[in-house]
Amino acid sequence: MMRYVLITAFVALVALLGVGLTLNPREVPSPLVGKPAPNFQLPQLHEPGKQFSQKDMLGKVWLLNVWASWCVTCREEHPVLVEFAKSGAAPLYGLNYKDERKDGIAWLKQFGDPYVLSAYDRDGRIGIDYGVYGVPETYVIDKKGVIRYKRIGALTPEILKNKVLPLVAELNKG
Repeated sequence: MMRYVLITAFVALVALLGVGLTLNPREVPSPLVGKPAPNFQLPQLHEPGKQFSQKDMLGKVWLLNVWASWCVTCREEHPVLVEFAKSGAAPLYGLNYKDERKDGIAWLKQFGDPYVLSAYDRDGRIGIDYGVYGVPETYVIDKKGVIRYKRIGALTPEILKNKVLPLVAELNKG
């Protein structure tokens, strides 16, 4: 009897692991989607004397991209963000995450700055509130301040075309 229980438990564990391996880790459902974006007030990266808050964006559909100068994947994603910013589809704001201010500023100077502005989250507290797994991550936030989409990992042209831009267009209608 004990042997049957152990075999059944082992088979169930293998089945769960097998299902888990078929899932896309970039598509982890966020408990924040459909809920108000967490409150924050942070200094701006380029102008530390000025603050930025998600409340400043009420009434607008916007994107929040979490990035850092030390992030290799952010460098891969960056040209996609530059092109998105040129499109004017929605304002793109940055959240410079666990970075040195001078490094973030130098990185944007070197690769181009697609952001309307970047907020500076030196210790990562706001990233924690947003459930950041790692950088880059991008959020689409609606006019009421509700998170409508979260992307873990780099945005690609395909994701922009198939998910982000249609969602932004739909949210801007309402």
